[in-house]
Amino acid sequence: MRAVTTLSVVVLASAGIGHAVVTSLDADIARVDPFKDMKNRPAAGHGMNVLLVGTDGRDRITEQERRRYHLGGAPCHCTDTIMIVHISEDRERASVVSLPRDSYAMTPPHVDETTGRRHNGHPIKINAAYAEGGPNLTVQTVEDMTHVKIDHYLEVDFTSFMKTVDVLGGVKICTAEPLKDTYTGLNLPAGTHTLMGGQALQYVRARHVDGASDLGRMKRQQRFLAALIDRATSSGILLNPMKFRDVTRAVLGSVRADKGFGTDELLDLGRAMRNFSPSSSEFTTVPIGQMGYVVKGIGSTLKWDTAKADRLFQDLRDDKPLTVHRPAAPQPVRVDVAPQQIRVQVENGTATAGLGKRVDTALAATGFRTTHAPANATDRTVRRTVVEYDPRWDRSARSLAAALPGSELRAVKGLGPTLKVIAGADFKDVRKVRAEDATQGEFGVVTGDQVVCS
Repeated sequence: MRAVTTLSVVVLASAGIGHAVVTSLDADIARVDPFKDMKNRPAAGHGMNVLLVGTDGRDRITEQERRRYHLGGAPCHCTDTIMIVHISEDRERASVVSLPRDSYAMTPPHVDETTGRRHNGHPIKINAAYAEGGPNLTVQTVEDMTHVKIDHYLEVDFTSFMKTVDVLGGVKICTAEPLKDTYTGLNLPAGTHTLMGGQALQYVRARHVDGASDLGRMKRQQRFLAALIDRATSSGILLNPMKFRDVTRAVLGSVRADKGFGTDELLDLGRAMRNFSPSSSEFTTVPIGQMGYVVKGIGSTLKWDTAKADRLFQDLRDDKPLTVHRPAAPQPVRVDVAPQQIRVQVENGTATAGLGKRVDTALAATGFRTTHAPANATDRTVRRTVVEYDPRWDRSARSLAAALPGSELRAVKGLGPTLKVIAGADFKDVRKVRAEDATQGEFGVVTGDQVVCS
């Protein structure tokens, strides 16, 4: 009885300290009203849905940090990152769905935040909703596209991101391939690395590591978020009120949140995350139906696979794990880069009429972004099929070569992001491939324990 009484006192005291700590931080959160005047919203589902957006905010970075981490240029006043974070009703699972910033979207009628003009609904890239209508239009657009009711809004900028990573003491990242991006300054050799704030920002911002562009960046962001959860839950931070205060202060010191995201919600999330492990989290990207969907006045966008996206968001509304789905068909060969992210020009290297078109059609049917304009190669006596590629897109090249068994890889400096296939006399057929990260379920879901360092 004495032991139980003592334990109860300790638990109550800890809870009291935790509540006092978090309550003192509540006033530090910058508030925004993303749900103002919203009507005809989706019905509430089970669990809690947080719209997490990452904004540019480079104007609040010091000049020294801007130079060191390649943050030059003017801020775009748009959302670099958009994620729906679903916390299950039993608080034992977090499902994170990334929405590509170049997604084709249709805005609802709204007032432009900059000009004050009234707009009817019109097509945009989803990340531009923030520039036109701020958090309010961003939430409206996401809800209209997903039919998922957003319960809370959390906006994180570069500053709060770097501070959070630094307070945690860095986050461990593993990479099997060297990662180099001259645009962000990222330069990681293959291996395991503990990234501090600035270098972590380079990692999650990198878009030019290979031809995967923004989709590859989203996968790295998901890997990083899984590693961040692993670091927070395995280091005892969530059980130590003082450490929890320091981390929370770093996060909340430069974020914006809705008025309802306060002390009780923070404590609720803190309690839930104490039971979290990397396997409690799952990550995916909304299924893409068409890459390079060109819209007049907007440019190249990504169009969602409507049927698959609808099923994905229905699972969020129903509070179901995303990893329960299993594909019925045999698994294709696993590759690093999804064929939908690889652009290909086909040339006929033989005297066989129509071979170029046959190869182009077969690659397109497997998901590769072919030009649909096959040409004749200069050399029409090619015996073995060749994949020519710029060395910067070597992972994409290996993924393409996997779809063409027996083909030869040939590096060509300066070729650019479009790979070239010179069909040889040995061509028989194209083998189906799929991205290595998309190995579970029809939505390409991975759990946190699959992507953190072992």
